[in-house]
Amino acid sequence: MAGKETCAKRVLVVLGSPRRKGNSALLAERIAKGARACEATVKTVFLQDLNIAPCRGCLSCQTSGARGCVLRDDMQPIYRRLRESDAWVLASPVYWFTLSAQLKIFMDRCFALLGAGGQAFRGKKIAIAMSFGDKDAFSSGCVNALRTFQDAYGYVGAEIVGIVYGSAAEPGELSKNDGLMKEAEEIGAALVAE
Repeated sequence: MAGKETCAKRVLVVLGSPRRKGNSALLAERIAKGARACEATVKTVFLQDLNIAPCRGCLSCQTSGARGCVLRDDMQPIYRRLRESDAWVLASPVYWFTLSAQLKIFMDRCFALLGAGGQAFRGKKIAIAMSFGDKDAFSSGCVNALRTFQDAYGYVGAEIVGIVYGSAAEPGELSKNDGLMKEAEEIGAALVAE
């Protein structure tokens, strides 16, 4: 694990599962544990508890002088947290061959961060945590979801530091996979390393 020289980092964990203790949430918590071990400050957002409307595609957020998204809902305070954070952890189960609806709406609404100079993503470090019920990452749709993350965050200049994913049929099952939990913790340390 990285040493104490990494202590000033702020990490925002975004849980895209409807289950607080689902498998993707367990992976995200282990990533957070690795970041905390390096003295990072970690905050968590549980999207299922929030009222976040889908993007309307109005492009108001992209106009000159725009002040962000015109939709006034629970996404507004998340924008501030995203800007203030040095790193993000995005967690989702695979639902219908891609990421969850909760996380997809969140990602669509992050389009507003491209307005007003579009630098909100530059330099951000991102970790991805995914779980799926199939035995294979390809046939489950996990690879589709991972490509979505890679395409979107690569386009805006963020750096995906690590990706961890695992197959699990039952809630909490991944917690028994010591190798995967260790990998997630190591990603957390890498997320806040200088």
